[in-house]
Amino acid sequence: MAQHGGGRGWYGKAMGAALGVTMLATGASVWTAQAGAVDASPRATAPATPSNDIKPVAATIAHASEEGARGVNLTIDDGPDPRWTPQVLDVLREHGVKATFCMVGTQAQAHSDLVKQVVAAGHRLCDHSVSHNTAMDKDSQTYQSQQILDAERMITKASGGVRPMYYRAPGGAFTPYSRRLAASRGMRPLGWNVDTKDFERPGTDAIVATVERELPDGPTLLFHDAGGDRSQTVEALRRLVPRLKEQGYTFGFPVR
Repeated sequence: MAQHGGGRGWYGKAMGAALGVTMLATGASVWTAQAGAVDASPRATAPATPSNDIKPVAATIAHASEEGARGVNLTIDDGPDPRWTPQVLDVLREHGVKATFCMVGTQAQAHSDLVKQVVAAGHRLCDHSVSHNTAMDKDSQTYQSQQILDAERMITKASGGVRPMYYRAPGGAFTPYSRRLAASRGMRPLGWNVDTKDFERPGTDAIVATVERELPDGPTLLFHDAGGDRSQTVEALRRLVPRLKEQGYTFGFPVR
């Protein structure tokens, strides 16, 4: 479970005022795969892309890999960041693997060149909200819509027209409403199986050990390329990717 607690308010400080985004205090949120009934139909203004151009997807939270039983999904959250995202991209390019980048809207808007680099390298995009509020599941449907749809617009514009294929709620703060809204926009709600805790900077060895211990629990690995010093993340990826390939794993994308 990734709670992303204290020290994670850097998005609001850097970008929120400029965008006029009302920030809630970042708090711990419970990771729940709310697979039950979905509440009322989403209400939102001005969709990012005309609805008739969008194919809805399942509203259940995805964890599995398109590569099957030996598949691994690398997911990289909170960027793009001008220092760390290029380093992550270099590691992925070196080993010929793809990842899903879950981008914060303000970051994508500020670093559109990096969004385009991610797309050009064949990776997939994921909507990770406008301001990374891990307590957004406690807020109104209007607020949830703004966070999801505005981020979709920002990411799509920054990419040059490539839409995010997934939606990951910050800290796992999904609601039935947010899942249905994202799915109606063609963005599969995306969970994770292995939280590397890299945002806590536990040391490269600890990050690698967490993945090796918990990978049998499921294929979707959670890393970060923003929000602080990500040198441990970069080095962990540098070690893990070739090691897992040697063990017969194939890197791909989450199911949609």
